[in-house]
Amino acid sequence: MFLPAITGTGVFTPAETITNDELVEAFNAHAERFNAAHAEKIAAGEVAAKPQSSAEFIFSASGIERRYVMEKDGVLDPDRMYPRLAERADEEVSIMAEIGLDAARQALTAAGRSGDEVDLVICAASNHERAYPAIAIEIQKELGAGGFGFDMNVACSSATFGIQAAADMIRSGSVRCAVVVSPEITSGHLEWRDRDCHFIFGDVATAVVLERAEDAQGAHFLVHSTRCATQFSNNIRNNNGFLRRTRDAMEDRRDMQFMQNGRKVFKEVLPLVSSHIAAHMSEEGWAAEDLKRVWLHQANKAMNDFIGKKVLGRVPEPGEQPNILQDYANTSSAGSIIAFAQNSEDLGPGEKGVICSFGAGYSVGSVLVERV
Repeated sequence: MFLPAITGTGVFTPAETITNDELVEAFNAHAERFNAAHAEKIAAGEVAAKPQSSAEFIFSASGIERRYVMEKDGVLDPDRMYPRLAERADEEVSIMAEIGLDAARQALTAAGRSGDEVDLVICAASNHERAYPAIAIEIQKELGAGGFGFDMNVACSSATFGIQAAADMIRSGSVRCAVVVSPEITSGHLEWRDRDCHFIFGDVATAVVLERAEDAQGAHFLVHSTRCATQFSNNIRNNNGFLRRTRDAMEDRRDMQFMQNGRKVFKEVLPLVSSHIAAHMSEEGWAAEDLKRVWLHQANKAMNDFIGKKVLGRVPEPGEQPNILQDYANTSSAGSIIAFAQNSEDLGPGEKGVICSFGAGYSVGSVLVERV
């Protein structure tokens, strides 16, 4: 049996950003137009008026200050409120593959590897722009990789589930070098016209190279153990899918975009994640004092602060539980990987940490790592 290691990471960050102030200005203009157009029905109680948003509300609710997006003009158009992404010909590289390739190449460079040394590509993301062929196989082709590739979707936990799948195959000897890519174009599935969620998501792509520890070219992180768990819940849901037209449901329906019952998610996910990490560490003989760093899914600062305190048994010291969502917002499965990529190089040999992501499903994945 081989010991897997994380030997490189990469992060693609879009060029455009939207601040809370910009977002609020566009949303409030949209709300005013909506309320004016539906004034009679609102007065009659048939339609709910759209409330105003504010930068203060967004920051207090989430800790988010800005987000990166692939295209901002469409999002900030009060008459549109979603991005404008040009359709590409089948012969062109897809947009998910394009940004995933950027992150993958960064990760391979960091690992000292080339694309032709890769024998597994997993595209692990919360939404895929097509059903088939797999985005992972497209990335495999563009990298010049061998072996095989496949897509997987476990919503915000996709990256850690992908790491477990790759690590298991490395342990068994069926693959030697894997890339787990998470291209998250969350701006496409977010309902920007809903005050309660219009600020949540941002776009990004991350990649992680995993290989046999004995093959590592330099400093790396041993993957000691991985654990995944799921528990079905409707509290985070998106009903869009390829069967939509068969149900004669092609109209602009709210449930066809991101939806969540935030209060229930907060109440139910926090104990699930905290107990998951605690049980995982206990079974591996790890104690809270063994942890130098906790890299959590970046959905909400209050959630992360709660989980960090539960895992460590105390309020985390600055830097122990890094947050990046103030700049990136929630980037679905990529969030914990961004936190890891940007806040791990300072760890010394023998220092340990846990990467954890969680989200719709419910799902939770944890990865116990040690710097070598």
